[in-house]
Amino acid sequence: MNINLLTDEVLYVLIGIVGVLVISTVITKIMKRKNNSSGLKEVEMRIRSWWVMFIIFTFALLIHSTISLIFMALLCFLALKEYFSLIPFNRAHRLVLFWAYLTIPIQFLLIYLGWYGMFIVFIPVYMFLLIPIQAIIVGETKNFLRSIATVQWGVMLMVFGLSHLAFLLVLPGRENSFAGAGLVLFLVVLTQANDVAQFLWGKMLGRKKIIPKVSPNKTWAGFIGGVLTTTALAVVLAPLITPFSFFTSIIAGLYIGLTGFIGDVNISALKRDLNIKDTSAIIPGHGGILDRVDSLTYTAPLFFHFTRYFYF
Repeated sequence: MNINLLTDEVLYVLIGIVGVLVISTVITKIMKRKNNSSGLKEVEMRIRSWWVMFIIFTFALLIHSTISLIFMALLCFLALKEYFSLIPFNRAHRLVLFWAYLTIPIQFLLIYLGWYGMFIVFIPVYMFLLIPIQAIIVGETKNFLRSIATVQWGVMLMVFGLSHLAFLLVLPGRENSFAGAGLVLFLVVLTQANDVAQFLWGKMLGRKKIIPKVSPNKTWAGFIGGVLTTTALAVVLAPLITPFSFFTSIIAGLYIGLTGFIGDVNISALKRDLNIKDTSAIIPGHGGILDRVDSLTYTAPLFFHFTRYFYF
């Protein structure tokens, strides 16, 4: 898979993102000089982290398609590792984790080969049925259901869900992988923009809570404002880097906005159950890997099948 994924359209979008980051950095610096509050320090730290994440993502996406797949496999590994570090687990069942991690290289090999039929059933069929066997061999039945369900759900989200982001690169076929890079960029930009927009609209206009028992900071204003902002951005970006029509770009924006919200609150429910604020502190100002890919665990597989059904 020796393909250069850079096109003029993708380059224009990346330049636009750089522009947004530069403007955000300058505005934050100016505001910090006038009022050096702790809130602005956190915003500045978040923007610095966005710069780092943008550079890493751009390098992985544009240098070589195989590098892109390796980067996304590493992302799945880090997300799964962070997930397992949070979950209470019966030590007798820890060998089951080996099978969970083994799904990553196999799943990405299937992506590299473009073997969609096996890619789509390997984890939800074969691994879901095989993972409990290791625990059965050990013979420890205490917390058996909790341990197996924990592993299966983690693999489903962090490997199966996120790996759909990688399959977008080969979805159009090797002869047309430029479209795949555009789709990946479209999905990632809209998913992250949806998170930011929901946060900003919630801060500005948020009053009525949407699911206070799961995520007290989520409001109806934030949710609706985020979805509409994401949809507007989809309409702007779609003609540049996707094959979508105007109508389909609206549907895609609404779809990503809604499913991104669901993915976000799904991980929020997990953190509330574990009584933690962030999944780790690996990304300054943002928390952990799961705090950044939570929305993608839902938007990646659902957007993938939306795109495949209508266009490929």
